[in-house]
Amino acid sequence: MLTIVSFAGVLILLILVHEFGHFITAKLAGVKVEEFGLGFPPKIFGFKVGETEYTLNMVPLGGFCRLLGEEDPKEKRSLASRNKGIRILVLSAGSLMNLVLPFFLFTASFMVPHPVFSEQVRVESVSPDSPAAAAGIQPGDVILEINGAEVKNRADLTINIRRNLGKEIKLLLKNSQEAPRTVTLVPRLNPPSEQGAIGILLSPPEMTGAKETKPVWEAVPLGIKTTWDTLVLFRNEIAGWFITKQAPEVSGPIGIARFTGVVAQAGLGPLLAFTAIISINLAIVNLLPVPGLDGGRLVFVFLEFFMRGKRISPARERIVHFIGFAMLISLVLLVSYFDVMRLVSGDSLFP
Repeated sequence: MLTIVSFAGVLILLILVHEFGHFITAKLAGVKVEEFGLGFPPKIFGFKVGETEYTLNMVPLGGFCRLLGEEDPKEKRSLASRNKGIRILVLSAGSLMNLVLPFFLFTASFMVPHPVFSEQVRVESVSPDSPAAAAGIQPGDVILEINGAEVKNRADLTINIRRNLGKEIKLLLKNSQEAPRTVTLVPRLNPPSEQGAIGILLSPPEMTGAKETKPVWEAVPLGIKTTWDTLVLFRNEIAGWFITKQAPEVSGPIGIARFTGVVAQAGLGPLLAFTAIISINLAIVNLLPVPGLDGGRLVFVFLEFFMRGKRISPARERIVHFIGFAMLISLVLLVSYFDVMRLVSGDSLFP
């Protein structure tokens, strides 16, 4: 029940925020919003306020904001009849809202009681010919700081290394037999398969945990910093796909729902932070130049620049988006099938 309720809450929040971005910018631009839908048809029920119908639909895989004439400029109040700048703004507004939302979610996650874990981050071994070996890091060293920021646990270390891939970092170390010292190294974007970015293996954790609540004046700057750091992590992860030529690991709605339930058991703070990460992921995915997504529709707007204002026919654009949407639904169903197979076999949904 916790999994169902928490996943439904996360999904509804992200959909409403995304579609509200399209909705409010379209309204402000004078574009007619014909339908604001939660879920995909067939329709369960709906009601009309002014010129817009608000609907709840049966397929719980997203939502939509149906605008008048998204491809056809003949209608006076259609989206397609607006200039390129307005269309770009309306089409990208959903993803922009999903990029703004994480700031509020991360801030709130710091303001509610949330678990904080502390441990000595101790090096157990160092890989030969690695950045750590070249910098003189030794087994037994305890990592105190990275770029001046305190390392409270291995998560702090991992996050700060991952957001500085390819950049020089400074580590403050201490060893029981000598005074604290600082070393510099550059985390690798494409390390050997059995090594990490800097080439160290950490000792088994001996963690102590406590609950912490931040006041608003501390939570706000932390929310800004965490949002920015998460965006950098996403950028580095995407860059890593191309550098290592490895496909990303994906999970469908079933896998995300299962993991949402696991996170929800840890408390409201972790659930808010997890929702923020999913929101950023949703923003990035929707801006991909794939037919049927917002990014696919933006491609057709940008094509007008290269075609000197000439448009691809509405009928052809509509067919492209329909095919793209059908392929996306097929992909979701395929990924969900593998999620179910992992569950049946007892494997983790997140390898």
